[in-house]
Amino acid sequence: MGTLLTVLLPATLAVVMLGLGLTLRLADFTRIATAPRAAVIALGCQVVVLPAVCFGLVKLVGLPPVLAVGMMILAASPGGTTANLFSHLARGDVALNITLTALNSVIAVVTLPLVVGLSAAHFLGDGADIGMQPAKLVQVFAVVLVPVALGMWLHRLFPRFTERMRGPVRKLSAAVLGLMIVATIVQNRETIFSNMTTVGGVALALSVLSFAIGYWAPRLAGVSGPQSIASAMEIGIHNAVLAMTVAASVFGSTEMAIPGAVYGTVMFLPATVCAVYFARKGAAATRTPAAAPRQGQPVG
Repeated sequence: MGTLLTVLLPATLAVVMLGLGLTLRLADFTRIATAPRAAVIALGCQVVVLPAVCFGLVKLVGLPPVLAVGMMILAASPGGTTANLFSHLARGDVALNITLTALNSVIAVVTLPLVVGLSAAHFLGDGADIGMQPAKLVQVFAVVLVPVALGMWLHRLFPRFTERMRGPVRKLSAAVLGLMIVATIVQNRETIFSNMTTVGGVALALSVLSFAIGYWAPRLAGVSGPQSIASAMEIGIHNAVLAMTVAASVFGSTEMAIPGAVYGTVMFLPATVCAVYFARKGAAATRTPAAAPRQGQPVG
């Protein structure tokens, strides 16, 4: 288990974040100017609303302290390349998704240690300083931002090569992410199964609420359907391997990584349901105008 935590989890995260960096350009960080309302609402939901909802869930269920902190780490973790893929399948605004993923990855360097520190202080008591130690902040910065920056740098130097590698790296990222989640579940199956009723229920509830909040908060604010779908996918599909790495590698707790592993498994059910629903809804909407009579054309 030591090798899994100290070597394989950080290596997996590096591959996933490098793959994310290969898809990003500096323009992705400035594109927020073209859709400020959608981006601000989505980021507000991710940074403020979702951790608050997760806190309420773990308090309501009475989750054990270490697992509660693990859930809070997950809630504070940004989305990833999987969110972009599901947004594409659901006919969402993928460009906005990429922008949100880029911004979230940078913002998480600050918000993730902050949320973890506050939740550790509340649930663990004597672990109040765990998220605020400078060395750990630097470590979170390194595991999140350095691989992304490297990927963007490679994209800038070798644009044709990175364009060709984008698909294979994305598939590799999805594969290693899935394998790591499965490996974590298998190696911690006794602890996971003994807490499945509580952890699984909270993870599924958080997933469903994340998609609902991510879609309806911008939609009720007048944001377009495709942009709201992009927001829902970004907020609903968390970077589970990042949450697992922060919990297990940075904070040295195997049990704290369990919520990330469970969420990384159960989130695909609501994500698939949402993607199918929105894809069909979008397909129906595109067919309707074509079937409608032209202006001035007699009906019947």
